[in-house]
Amino acid sequence: MSARLLALGAILLWATLAALGVALAHLPPFLLTGLALLLGSVPSWFWAARRPSLWRVPAGTLGIGVAGLFGYHFLLFIALRHAPPVEANLVNYLWPLLIVLLAPVLLPGMALRPGHLLAAFCGFAGAALAILGRGTAGDAGAVGWAWGYLPALGSALLWAVYSLLTRRVPPFPTVAVGLFGLVSGVLALLCHALLESPVVLASRDWALVAVMGLGPLGAAFFLWDAALKRGDPRQIGVLSYLTPVLSTLMLVATTGEPLRWSLAGAALLVTAGAVIASRVRSTA
Repeated sequence: MSARLLALGAILLWATLAALGVALAHLPPFLLTGLALLLGSVPSWFWAARRPSLWRVPAGTLGIGVAGLFGYHFLLFIALRHAPPVEANLVNYLWPLLIVLLAPVLLPGMALRPGHLLAAFCGFAGAALAILGRGTAGDAGAVGWAWGYLPALGSALLWAVYSLLTRRVPPFPTVAVGLFGLVSGVLALLCHALLESPVVLASRDWALVAVMGLGPLGAAFFLWDAALKRGDPRQIGVLSYLTPVLSTLMLVATTGEPLRWSLAGAALLVTAGAVIASRVRSTA
């Protein structure tokens, strides 16, 4: 399967993450992160049981994987609780822009060409339009500054760096991503036990956590890792600008916020950025 199709599969799954996070916002963030990451790692257990070598990765690689998966999702869930979810979600989805811009810094042999800058600008403008389309601070229903935008920006930077650094470490099988999720989930649950009050999950909570774990925090990781191993991270990064638009539309549908004309413009800009990036030569 081509890298772009693999990335698109991950993008479609990630489009559901913010809506699920909002639906589960009443759960403590460490608990939600831990349960979802543990469930997301389950499919890889069977492969690792048959071939334990698939989980043998250097300590540095494991550290990058745990920092990426654990840190990104914890910061995102914090952001969705302490900033308006649609806006926080779009700030978080600046990570495709950061992948495009940081690739020449973190990866050898990658050149940042004018076409990449134009594509990144289109994607950034699309995300900004979706945010600013809510109106100004004096408009009804508009929002001002919220500190939750800071962890949203931190999650974007962390995921971009993680995605690029997986290309710098020694090659590892995609199944090893399950080990990253398993260790991250255990770490998050330990933090929950030490820092958060215990809660009892309802049956609906368990169902939503299972969907989150097996989808955007499970299968999406494996698809994304396989895409990065096969394709150009700059092109994949700009293609990922489809995620904020799809995710925002899903949030609008689930939270009851009105659908604004600005989202259509954002979708056009994001799509234009993806098309431009796909036509730019990759290597230096």
